[in-house]
Amino acid sequence: MRARWQREEEQRQIHDPFPLPVRWRTVAEELTDSWADIRRAGAAGGQEPLDLSGRLDQIVEVYRRIPSGRLVVLGQAGSGKTILTLRFVLDLLRTRAAGEAVPVVFNLASWNPTTTGLRDWLAAQLRRDHPGLNAPGPDGSTLAAALVETDRVVPVLDGFDEIADGLHRPALEALNATRLPLLLTSRPGEYAAAVAGTDVLTAAGGVELTGLTPADLAAYLPRTTRKTGGGGPAWQPVLTALRERPDDPASVNLAAVLTTPLMVGLARAIYSDTPDHDPADLLDTTRFPTSEAIEEHLLGNLVPTVYRHQPETAPYPPDQARRWLGHLARHLNRLGTHDLAWWQLGTSVRLPVRVLVVTAVVAAVIGPADIVLEALISGSIDAYQVTMGLTLGAVAGAAFGLAHALVNQAGLEPSRVRLRVRAGADPRRRGIVVSRARIGFAAGLLLGLAFGVSRGVVRGLVLDDGHAAVFALVDGAVFGPVFGLAAALMAGLIARCEAPLDIRSAGSPIDLLNANRRTVLIQLLVFGPAFALIVPLISWSAVALLQQLPLESIEFRWTPLFGVILGLVAGLTGGLGYALTMTAWGQWLVFARLCLPLTGRLPWSVRAFLDDAYRRGVLRRAGAVYQFRHARLQDHLAGVDPAKRPK
Repeated sequence: MRARWQREEEQRQIHDPFPLPVRWRTVAEELTDSWADIRRAGAAGGQEPLDLSGRLDQIVEVYRRIPSGRLVVLGQAGSGKTILTLRFVLDLLRTRAAGEAVPVVFNLASWNPTTTGLRDWLAAQLRRDHPGLNAPGPDGSTLAAALVETDRVVPVLDGFDEIADGLHRPALEALNATRLPLLLTSRPGEYAAAVAGTDVLTAAGGVELTGLTPADLAAYLPRTTRKTGGGGPAWQPVLTALRERPDDPASVNLAAVLTTPLMVGLARAIYSDTPDHDPADLLDTTRFPTSEAIEEHLLGNLVPTVYRHQPETAPYPPDQARRWLGHLARHLNRLGTHDLAWWQLGTSVRLPVRVLVVTAVVAAVIGPADIVLEALISGSIDAYQVTMGLTLGAVAGAAFGLAHALVNQAGLEPSRVRLRVRAGADPRRRGIVVSRARIGFAAGLLLGLAFGVSRGVVRGLVLDDGHAAVFALVDGAVFGPVFGLAAALMAGLIARCEAPLDIRSAGSPIDLLNANRRTVLIQLLVFGPAFALIVPLISWSAVALLQQLPLESIEFRWTPLFGVILGLVAGLTGGLGYALTMTAWGQWLVFARLCLPLTGRLPWSVRAFLDDAYRRGVLRRAGAVYQFRHARLQDHLAGVDPAKRPK
């Protein structure tokens, strides 16, 4: 945690040249519990209030004054709540004693307290951002659950206000049902409404962030920018106006905007770091008649400013970058989250369209691959083989498209496991093995049945075989169970050989993508050939049984060559279909690397674009996902009406 947030603090330039002076004061009494409860004083406890005022570098000191270990931090949008949580985590990690709980930041936007308990949700978030915590824990569940249940984690709950509308009261009730030490951040309005509807956060002290002052700006902004030709800082005319003419409309509007670290940070990015931008323009009341107009100007100019310089190797013109970022922002708003997960990018496409795309891609890959494979093995190619290959592609596409529609409506989660031959006899995995085997059997049964029937139909159409109908029924009856049993065996074996990722493995978006790709490729390289061996063995056994039946009108032709072709075709079809439709990495390939770039909604190299946007300060990293620099920037890029945007 310390390494992750140190990198994030450096990326956000919090110490360049020095942290903005975020300060706070104690909130109104109606928003906090009694001092006796906060002090955990008992029946005869005192009611003496605690002094909770302070500044950014004192956050841990203030937190340690609270015996209950529960603190609510209120502040308007952009007031510095996220910066405070980051500094809280780093300072608490620096001063904690061995064995004390570890602070972990959780973004509350994705929590639904009516369906998921707090501790269960915390454990799930830990598993997402720290894949190694999927390892079995001492209590029979996972290390993540064990850490939460034994209070080894201090939840830093960022964004209570970002929980979906209607869930603030249930969320506060769920928080009051636990005695976990925690730090909670929120905008004042949403928290006050939840308190009015239920109760205060039990035993929690409360502070509210205060705005930056003109003196703070005078100390900070000149040190972020170049000198002008006359030797004075470029911000000097603005600071002079704010100091000497505070009642002018221009000064009033700009002073109201530059009270939050968010807007000061945007102003710095647009004006301090750009030689051809003059911050004195912000005093133009014709262009910016209101403070809201200045805010929209700053939000709207961030992307063009940070994308003004383009490397020759990976150019992202500002207009294109704005369009791609807008697509991502609208995608997140539709999902109701701030977490940009690479494995969910495909869900920006409507489900019916996704099913059609998956069907077409699988058919386009498997059909030609089957034709080439059979031609290489048999040394020849004919109309029957071509027709059968194209038919197999269509059947496999339809089958895997249906499977995608049934199980992938919300997007596939990336695998947090690695494969090892000797995974150990862990009885806790038996349920997973059995469940996977059942799913494999159902999928294989449908694919084999469709393959067998279509094979008989093609035989009748191309070879004009009078027994085509009988062949279709028999092939379907044979290949359905054969493929089903083979898929069940392989799915169970894969589950049996899964082990959690190494606990030291990083959980950044790129690291998780790489880990998932390695897992899928290993599955294809190891278990694909194994599947290709199992299918002909089971098929040979089935044919041997059928030959004992009184079906004199049908001649069963089983040759070693047919067995090899059948096994390779089954392995190819099952492996490619599974990889493309049933894994997070496969969906990344189909949609983020093919479908969305083809339609212009994302660039061809999405991974490089996201990483570049992070380096430019448009995105930030939060564990295994990206987030926009601020929720207001996401709303702006998504085209949300400023009047409806939270303040």
